[in-house]
Amino acid sequence: MLNFVDTVADAVAGIKDGSTVMIGGFGNAGQPFELIDALMDCGARELTVVNNNAGQGDQGLALLIKEGRVRKMICSFPRQSDSWHFDAKYKAGQIELELVPQGNLAERIRAAGAGIGGFFTPTGYGTMLAEGKETRIIGGRGQVFETRSTRTSP
Repeated sequence: MLNFVDTVADAVAGIKDGSTVMIGGFGNAGQPFELIDALMDCGARELTVVNNNAGQGDQGLALLIKEGRVRKMICSFPRQSDSWHFDAKYKAGQIELELVPQGNLAERIRAAGAGIGGFFTPTGYGTMLAEGKETRIIGGRGQVFETRSTRTSP
């Protein structure tokens, strides 16, 4: 069932401290700035954010990070020339990073949307990205179990 809302404030009203949110866009292109501004206004903190990167410049996702609203970033491309807010918070130990290869990130998002708990992939097998994760040899090839990126409602 679809729920329609009248304002961006209504759209983010259910987001509380400690929530996991996925923010679209590729860098600043396609980022939902009005929704992010509403998220700032709603006051939620300790967020886990799933995004392709960790923000750029001083707007959108970068502003959420600057203001200390993000506890953890799950992304595939955290650093670029103008990601200074993420860089500073990470170096200070004020934000956690879960680095995920881009294809794995897309598949984790798809798995969450489909209600699948996770999947096996050869990407990352034998690297630091596989540390602490379940691994198997399937069809003679090393595989890493990746869990979905977000929680979904039952």
